[in-house]
Amino acid sequence: MPKDMKEKLEEIAKQVCSDAGVSIYDFENIMTQKGEVISVQITKIGGVTLEECTRVNRSMGHILEELDLIPNKYFLEVSSPGLERPLKFKKHYLSAINEKVRIQYNLENEKLTIEGILLEVNPDTVKLQVGEETQEIAFSAIRKARTVFDFGVKKEKL
Repeated sequence: MPKDMKEKLEEIAKQVCSDAGVSIYDFENIMTQKGEVISVQITKIGGVTLEECTRVNRSMGHILEELDLIPNKYFLEVSSPGLERPLKFKKHYLSAINEKVRIQYNLENEKLTIEGILLEVNPDTVKLQVGEETQEIAFSAIRKARTVFDFGVKKEKL
């Protein structure tokens, strides 16, 4: 799909989300063997409801049909990013301050994973509270990151 088409789809998604009182968390447009998939993840403070996902899906679907932007078969998916949401952009990290996160990163020739409370997001680094210590990780070293939801399940020792 041409870049300007993807930008147009994302612009439509942003407007529909704004009208529905939610924000876009992530937007993807990918081609699969079954057709094009337009995936919109929405968020708001306190979480999104199924009704809000449905409203955004229907509104965006109507606009896409009216404008007839996509000539081939496509699938429109609208969802929340979930309890354990990926952190791809700096704005995602900012929204996760004071939450538990898991970060996979490179340090020299090692691949490491760390879990802790996200304390700060700086221009080039993030700072985590890991136990009694704080650790700073460069954005350039991060391979993958996500929030971690504590389901409150206590493991019993045998």
